[in-house]
Amino acid sequence: MNHPAGGYKKIFETVEELSEPVPATVTGRIPSFLKGSLLRLGPGLFEVGDEPFYHLFDGQALMHKFDFKNGQVTYFNKYVKTDAYVRAITEKRVVITEFGTFAYPDPCKNIFSRFFTYFKGVEVTDNCLVNVYPIGEDYYAVTETNYITKVNTDTLDTLKKVDLCNYVNINGVTAHPHIERDGTVFNIGNCMGKGASLAYNVVRIPPTQKDKSDPIEKSKVVVQFPSAERFKPSYVHSFGMSENYFVFVETPVKINLLKFLSAWSIRGSNYMDCFESNEVLGTLFHIARKDIGGGQGEYIDHKFRAAPINLFHHINTYEDNGFIVADVCTWKGFEFVYNYLWLANLRSNWEEVKKAAMMAPQPEVRRYVIPLDIHREEQGKNLICLPYTTATAVMRTDGTIWLEPEVLFSGPRQAFEFPQINYEKHGGKNYTYAYALGLNHFIPDRIIKLNVKTKETWVWQEPDSYPSEPLFVQTPDGVDEDDGVLLTVVVSPGAQKSGYMLILNAKDMSEIARAEVDCPIPVTFHGMYKK
Repeated sequence: MNHPAGGYKKIFETVEELSEPVPATVTGRIPSFLKGSLLRLGPGLFEVGDEPFYHLFDGQALMHKFDFKNGQVTYFNKYVKTDAYVRAITEKRVVITEFGTFAYPDPCKNIFSRFFTYFKGVEVTDNCLVNVYPIGEDYYAVTETNYITKVNTDTLDTLKKVDLCNYVNINGVTAHPHIERDGTVFNIGNCMGKGASLAYNVVRIPPTQKDKSDPIEKSKVVVQFPSAERFKPSYVHSFGMSENYFVFVETPVKINLLKFLSAWSIRGSNYMDCFESNEVLGTLFHIARKDIGGGQGEYIDHKFRAAPINLFHHINTYEDNGFIVADVCTWKGFEFVYNYLWLANLRSNWEEVKKAAMMAPQPEVRRYVIPLDIHREEQGKNLICLPYTTATAVMRTDGTIWLEPEVLFSGPRQAFEFPQINYEKHGGKNYTYAYALGLNHFIPDRIIKLNVKTKETWVWQEPDSYPSEPLFVQTPDGVDEDDGVLLTVVVSPGAQKSGYMLILNAKDMSEIARAEVDCPIPVTFHGMYKK
């Protein structure tokens, strides 16, 4: 679908927060089992005073909530009152450096204080615009730094800023943890390892404690993955977890740590300035056992290699007859995809948007298969014997195992991204269906269902409509994997009511209902359905 009218630009515009929930106009019938809240996070403030934010991941965090009750729906939003937001609003300027926007010191300060401000470096942002998830009985809005922000999901009030560095050895964690059925949370972040070299730690946060103490206080590192380069960790956005293993994919998109540590003390710089790509390294797949006893994992020192990719979202990871199957949303090549997510690019006219996307790495859903039982004498032979996949793993003369994927979905400049599955029943297990937001030259304009076994797809799409990540909610008495609904927030700039929450039948992608509100809704990234 083409978008010559450029309605997509509306999802990158600042909105004011609401003072109270507003009722939605419901078309169709809300399923009776929907009695909770759809929570979403994304940027809502794209400039402060005369100072713009430059990158998609810079706008200040706005939390959205659609409440379901007795077949009716209300919508509410509120800015998360992080230090980054409060100080920006108070001082009417960008105070804390974001992903792609540098915060200059107060121009009223003299040259000496300005010099010392640079010398100390900048504060790490707590702008939690990416996702929200539960830890114990609490809920946290998160980004990818060491700060997470506790929020009240009823009132959307900001409660407390938490520094994870106070509890575990990490520099930051992803916004994509894995959560087990008992509430145990696993996440990954880079850290300083043994001998002052870089590594990646998997952190376990236990479920709700009987003594009502904070589970975060009992966080611990369960396993450590080595870094391919001593001072250049890979950018990590998510990781895979099956029933018994962790899968960590180390891509050629690197953070130059020396540049990162020195940049702000010398000149105005931001996080994006510190990324570089190393095509020589290609991609490394690391695996570790989740638990070998006492809650500790174990790194498995086999070298699995593949061609260079960007990887942001894992779809699902499971074990089958001595193999680990990892389905992932990739972008082919080593150039950092975030280089194409500057707001100026995304707000361009449609022909310019398409032109930029032509130069970017191309998206592809891939299945990699990792053999667990490896013998040196099997050099040169395909180690994969699962009958349903064409993915291969071949041992080379140097002992490394080269992985070639099976392509599950591919279309020129058409991405299957922000993936979701029936996580409650099939997370870490063999599965059939994945759901995703379809990006058309980086513009979100459809919802896709993919059968990962047959590669059949189903699509929901309407003109001048820009949806968000679809969240799967299972029908309580559902038997099939896809017995349930998809919830997505759609922006439709030309409509009388420009935003709505859409409910789709997960089986055939047909519309069940929509709840329209007469207020603008900007782009959202991730979220959850809270029962």
